[in-house]
Amino acid sequence: MKLPNIIINCSILISMSVLAVSCVKDKDKEVALESNNFTDKSLIQLFNATLGSARNYIYVDGAPVNGAAIAYGASFPVTSTPANFAVSSGFRAFLIRDTSSTTTQPIMSLAENLQSSVNYTLFTYDTLNAVKNKLVVNNIVIPADTTARLRFANFAYSPNALVPVDIFSKRLNTNIFTNVAITDVTGFIPYDTRRSDTLIIRETGTGVDLQNRTVTTSGTPPVTVTTFSPVQIILSLTRKRSYTVIFRGGYRTDLTTAATVRSLSLFANN
Repeated sequence: MKLPNIIINCSILISMSVLAVSCVKDKDKEVALESNNFTDKSLIQLFNATLGSARNYIYVDGAPVNGAAIAYGASFPVTSTPANFAVSSGFRAFLIRDTSSTTTQPIMSLAENLQSSVNYTLFTYDTLNAVKNKLVVNNIVIPADTTARLRFANFAYSPNALVPVDIFSKRLNTNIFTNVAITDVTGFIPYDTRRSDTLIIRETGTGVDLQNRTVTTSGTPPVTVTTFSPVQIILSLTRKRSYTVIFRGGYRTDLTTAATVRSLSLFANN
């Protein structure tokens, strides 16, 4: 009878199938995937404002999230739609580290109870040897008109106490954010997308632009020229999107060629 042969062949096929399944990589264990199903999910983004950092990686419950390293001054995911990654809500363990064997950056861990369908930004800040973090809720509301939404985050670094800052709008000729202390993140405000604007940072109450300096040398004999320009950012936003303007860098570092020069940058929250 050929029945035993059939049984043997079937057994071999089942064994091969099990082996093949066991060899398939579980990509959810390697890198968090973008998802359009946000049931029982929380949405997270990371902004790296830690001075001197270069190769940050984020893990959630031990699983790596980002493929490429997150450099200083960068957000993850990149400024696009969506500007976040989804994780299961509830208590989650986060780990942020530099994977280089020579780094002096300590491993940073935190545990958070994430709420379902809530959008968060995780800021890392301070310096490489003393990295800190702050998790904030992003109150995302899609405007019904042509406006965008804008907020301000203050994560500049100084070893000394700093005065709060204002953000001045050239187009509106007024401060749109006032008295924002270090590590504070404001709420969102409506922002007109029909025209561009220039935002300038000032120490609160002074009305004086914070400035950086550029040093150039030219001519024979060489002549050194120092020019000054406000710490500013030019905005041209997309309607119905939410954005964060962040103040970062070394507060006393005003030379534009410095890697950690004080600056304003922008990233999207949705």
